[in-house]
Amino acid sequence: MWASYRFFADIPFVAPSASKEAAEIDLLWWFLCAVSLVMTVLIFIGVIFFAFKYRRKPGVAPVAVHGSNVLEITWSIIPFIVMLVMFWWGAQLFYDAQNPPKDAEEIFVVGKQWMWKLQHSDGNREMNALHVPVGRAVKLTMASEDVIHSFSIPALRVRHDVVPGHYDALWFRATKPGHYRIFCTEYCGDRHSQMIGFVDVLDQPDYNTWAGGGSTGTLAEQGQQLFTQNGCSTCHLLNEQGRCPIMKNVYNHPVELSDGHTVIADDAYLRESILEPNAKIVKGFDANVMPNFKGQLSEENVIQLIAYIKSLSTTATPTGVQPGAAPAPAIKKPKAVIKAVIKEAAAVTPPQQ
Repeated sequence: MWASYRFFADIPFVAPSASKEAAEIDLLWWFLCAVSLVMTVLIFIGVIFFAFKYRRKPGVAPVAVHGSNVLEITWSIIPFIVMLVMFWWGAQLFYDAQNPPKDAEEIFVVGKQWMWKLQHSDGNREMNALHVPVGRAVKLTMASEDVIHSFSIPALRVRHDVVPGHYDALWFRATKPGHYRIFCTEYCGDRHSQMIGFVDVLDQPDYNTWAGGGSTGTLAEQGQQLFTQNGCSTCHLLNEQGRCPIMKNVYNHPVELSDGHTVIADDAYLRESILEPNAKIVKGFDANVMPNFKGQLSEENVIQLIAYIKSLSTTATPTGVQPGAAPAPAIKKPKAVIKAVIKEAAAVTPPQQ
């Protein structure tokens, strides 16, 4: 019996909490559980009480029971307020999750059947492992080379689908050193269960020791080598106009296209232009000049090239816009969203009878 107790006591029914966001998400989760439990108990008590009180009695004629406005208003307003609290709370957490700090350290993640490949900005690479410093914001920019994956770190309460064709992002700030699991939580093939890894959250001195282990140059330097090796530098000149657009200071700036549209040269646009250069032709340049690199460059190579192009610019901006799309509008704060919804509802004219 004692052995059975020890067995169940060792089962981690709740994942460890190792980030600031984890504590906030857990608090909302427990609040939802508490509300659900209270409502379930009240409903069952009411069902049992009224079933007993108003049961059919022999020889007693039933009496019509009319509604109560006070009761109906009460059980409508109180649940509405509770649900509004849930919405406001959840919207605030969603807003925070979608807006990483500007000083977040960016790490690139590539999902591939059946592994996670990670690249740090300083050039360090990892396979099914991630080393991060405690207390520092980390932004993961993710891409997939084949099918839909889902990058999940339960202890940090972060998860995001990784969809082929564009970049996805999530961020976290680990608060507790430790060794935590990485999972793929989207079925991606017959070895989906083996697509796992670990996050090592290290104190700053330990992280500096790990990061100083040596690399083959920064991500931008690796991209510069690819830029030269693939002949990009023969047409994309840095200081004068060549056969193709100049890459200097192009990142995060508007680009006018031959069809009259204007797009922002963000990560998604650069990725599409590298892999499918004829998808969007820059105004003043001819099509079919740049070769198609789709199938020739891996997602890792594309990330390196984008890092190099970023290094040629004086500005930086978050990634994650879908290829070909205009830059996504900033996510409004929950307070602004709720005000907008109320304003729209008030502006609706009721249909005339």
